[in-house]
Amino acid sequence: MPHERGPHDWVLHVDLDEFLAAVEVRRRPELRGRPVIVGGDGEPTARAVVAAASYAAREHGVRSGMPLRTAARRCPDAVFLPSDRPAYEAASDEVMATIRRFGVVEVLGWDEAFVAATTAEPEARAAEIQRAVRAATGLVCSVGIGDNRIRAKVATGFAKPGGVYRLTAETWMDVMGDRPPDQLWGVGTKTSRKLAEMGITTVRALAAADRDRLARRFGPSMGPWYRVLALGLGGTTVSAAPHRARSRSREVTFPRDLTGREALDGHLVELVRRVAGDVAGEGRPAVRVAVKVRFAPFFTQTRSVALAAPTGDLAALEAAARAALDRFELTRPVRLLGVRADLAPPAEPEEREAGSPSAAPPAEP
Repeated sequence: MPHERGPHDWVLHVDLDEFLAAVEVRRRPELRGRPVIVGGDGEPTARAVVAAASYAAREHGVRSGMPLRTAARRCPDAVFLPSDRPAYEAASDEVMATIRRFGVVEVLGWDEAFVAATTAEPEARAAEIQRAVRAATGLVCSVGIGDNRIRAKVATGFAKPGGVYRLTAETWMDVMGDRPPDQLWGVGTKTSRKLAEMGITTVRALAAADRDRLARRFGPSMGPWYRVLALGLGGTTVSAAPHRARSRSREVTFPRDLTGREALDGHLVELVRRVAGDVAGEGRPAVRVAVKVRFAPFFTQTRSVALAAPTGDLAALEAAARAALDRFELTRPVRLLGVRADLAPPAEPEEREAGSPSAAPPAEP
């Protein structure tokens, strides 16, 4: 969409920069500018992973999901802090309340949301949001501007840190065409590797790929979806309806590696019990149960089992989890065990725009 003078409907994607670390620095101003790493109980020798890292820590190669011990080796001068969920939730609520003054807001998570905007100057509106968020909370956000949700979300990556970037149908392929597919929203490194095996190494190539060939490789739903993402297509509706979780999960990292099925069974049952409680709290039954196992030193696999019928019954969830665990070859020590229940969709799902993808891409298979 060109820079025309008249007002147009835009989607703004507001994304808070280094959110968890920024919340910690907000209450500890003396840490400003220092590398800050949030995760576990804040002890770098603990068997936990990085939940978030400040930009100063990322300059040393620290990334989310990295073992804290690895992060400590890469950035020995970092300040390690425990995760504080209530503090992050409270800060997120402050931000969302602030940006709701600017239009309909669809919350995507603690640190990001879509905002609907009808304006001739979307960059000016984005700057207003940034100033309001900083004034109200002391936090910094980046804003992606798009003529649909997908482009707004991707644009934010070019806006960081603390900037504004517009991406539209006219500019999409010029900006994204020669980039690797994993820079698309919803295409991870595993899928990108599989695409490379097919000779598809750029967004432009994926956009031109044969739908049937993609369907054969990734399935009838996911294959064509990746091509849609590469074309930058997507819906434009921003909904203020409350976020509905797609799944609920629990996991545990063991202080010492466990070996053998018997050592895992008790932990599996406890995780299923906690997940069943979460499922009951959502008010929707589960349709699939997945088990995640992280082997030493840091190799992760997931196996899942579809339920015969949607249910929240503890015995049924436990049986499915045990069946999923049966699919692993437990020949190596285990450092982490997780259980996830995929939930049935809401009884009245939000309408999709004809021919457009849903609010967020499905998880990578």
